[in-house]
Amino acid sequence: MTFADRQDAGSRLADALEHLRGQPVVVLALPRGGVPVAAEIAARLAAPLDLLLVRKIGVPWQPELAMGAVVDGAEPIIVRNEDIIRLAGISQSQFEAVCQREVAEIERRRRRYLAGRPPADVAGKVVIVVDDGIATGATVRAALRGLAGRRPGRIVLAVPVAPPDTIIQFEALADEVICLAQPQHFAAIGAHYRDFRQLDDDEVIAVLAAHAQAPGR
Repeated sequence: MTFADRQDAGSRLADALEHLRGQPVVVLALPRGGVPVAAEIAARLAAPLDLLLVRKIGVPWQPELAMGAVVDGAEPIIVRNEDIIRLAGISQSQFEAVCQREVAEIERRRRRYLAGRPPADVAGKVVIVVDDGIATGATVRAALRGLAGRRPGRIVLAVPVAPPDTIIQFEALADEVICLAQPQHFAAIGAHYRDFRQLDDDEVIAVLAAHAQAPGR
């Protein structure tokens, strides 16, 4: 399965989430790439759209390879990928150095994207966590762990594409998992999009503002 772009992926996910229409839903996007995907879902379900701030902790010489992740919160939650740390020979000081940079980036994004707006109230609600795809899963695992402390009523993970063995890992972390494409020979998330250009901060802010200003918001 190939998606035209993130909006197309979000529209197709929204089709798969129609059964949640009318329920008390909050849609949380992992920025940056998850925001336009999540916006399509939130618009279809007439639900609030907010962010779940989480950052990959990448191997220093191969940043796209996740050796962990950090999720925003009163006390940042760190998830370590011990297999990658061991195979890459990462020392504790190397891990902590990258981790601190990502914590600083989360702080910057919170100020830039949310401008002091408090997080959406998710207690007791159906929370749909959305990204534009999953590779190793470390980032999303961190996001779900952080979200659990906010006492949602139900967690639904919705992504366009991920490896099947990665998706299996999330069945114990979310109440429902929806993944449209699960290729056996997974290479990269971007291989499943015709347009997978990177978003900048201004685009993320514009998507959030457009959703907030839509009729009925």
